[in-house]
Amino acid sequence: MSAILNQKDTMLYRRFGKTEKKLSAITLGGMRFVHGWDEPRDVIPNDTFRQCLSTIKMAFDAGINHIETAWGYGKSENVYGTVLNEELSIPRNSYHLMTKGNALTASEMYDKVEKQLRALQTDYFDFYGWHGINNDELLQQSCKTGGSVEALLKLKEEGIIKHVGFSTHGPLHTITKAIETDLFDFVNLHYYYFDQRNLPAVEAAQQKDMGVFIISPNDKGGQLFKAPQKVRNATAPLTPIQWNARFCLQNEAIHTLSFGITEPEHFEEMRGIFPLQNNWQAENRAIQQKLDAFIHDDLFAHYDGYNMINDPSGINIPQVLRLRKLWKCYDMEDFAKYRYKIFQQKDHWFPGVYAFDSHIAKIDTSKIPTEIPLQEMLRETHKKLYVPEFKLANK
Repeated sequence: MSAILNQKDTMLYRRFGKTEKKLSAITLGGMRFVHGWDEPRDVIPNDTFRQCLSTIKMAFDAGINHIETAWGYGKSENVYGTVLNEELSIPRNSYHLMTKGNALTASEMYDKVEKQLRALQTDYFDFYGWHGINNDELLQQSCKTGGSVEALLKLKEEGIIKHVGFSTHGPLHTITKAIETDLFDFVNLHYYYFDQRNLPAVEAAQQKDMGVFIISPNDKGGQLFKAPQKVRNATAPLTPIQWNARFCLQNEAIHTLSFGITEPEHFEEMRGIFPLQNNWQAENRAIQQKLDAFIHDDLFAHYDGYNMINDPSGINIPQVLRLRKLWKCYDMEDFAKYRYKIFQQKDHWFPGVYAFDSHIAKIDTSKIPTEIPLQEMLRETHKKLYVPEFKLANK
């Protein structure tokens, strides 16, 4: 069955895999409301409330019918619950709601879901994702018999959760293992023009008829809202955000993209994505050819280092090389610095240590192709992107 169900001038609707729900191709993401990360999570400042209220109104007017949030997004669930139910009294069956959370035991999972139901002022979730299956250990722990995924599936049997999925920032092999469990109805993952490594996972999900949700294409996809002039020139007459969205959505295995949009101009730019033709138009192909050509601006940009995952150095070599390519080939230095800063936070969301000389010395050189000066590439990248004394405020 074709994923395209309905096309309007300003919105596209696609079947979200086996869930059979018809979702807008743009999802309203709820991660970045003003003051959203301030404690306590259930106290909503007036400007947070007003921003959420205006955003929801604009989103519904633009044809968006899917809202996404998570326990880990601070005040997001509480402000959505207040605006949707107390302020606007929106009929619950008129939109689709996704939230996410994680726990390593069934009892903790039940407790968290109960708190989220109260925060969002609803008696069911259309979609609930186990938030952050980012490595094999978390996959094993969450999916074990009697574990937290099993708890979510029991809540599905009770109708409290309609569809269970997972979100991931993990490596490709972990994502495909999770898909192959057959436990999940949908997956939230990273896939953009500037990070295409997860295409095999998208294709694996399509084979399982799973819904495919793309995480943060405008921010984690390259901070496209402030893309360098080199990229803007290449994507013209489209903006980088518009072109990247078309690049993703030309693949019918992809059903919806999460946009953290809050201002009227954001919605106007979003409307420029549509209508999306069923075929990859000549204009879009020409833009891709321009962007693809920039790879030749660096002699070693073709090497992604994926064979060196979990290297004894502790350096996340594939991700460092990706950031190097974006800096070298696309002038995306600011984005590369923004992401490189997150290394050494010692968690599973963006694991790895900085490419200090002491770490480079521990690299397993037997895996490096003879023509690749990997150590020099890592040193060069670290020198360019490293910003000392950074503390991560939120994910």
